[in-house]
Amino acid sequence: MPKKSDIGKLASAKTKVQFADELSSYTTLTADQIKELFPTKSDLDELMELITIVNSDADEKTKQAQLAENIGKVGGAVIKLVKTVIF
Repeated sequence: MPKKSDIGKLASAKTKVQFADELSSYTTLTADQIKELFPTKSDLDELMELITIVNSDADEKTKQAQLAENIGKVGGAVIKLVKTVIF
């Protein structure tokens, strides 16, 4: 993957801030907490996958099955969120 230019880095940083601000409106986490917990695009993608499953219209058993099926994709987000909420 090629290195980002200074303009690319600035655009990426701005996009991450906007994304965190938007996402914080749907959660109890602040934008700063989201940026701290999920600093990279892959971290944010993982979080979005988890949110998609949890917020789906499916019943609880289906959601559990989807989480089990996708634990490799969402496991990191689950761990970070549980650590933040419980500890």
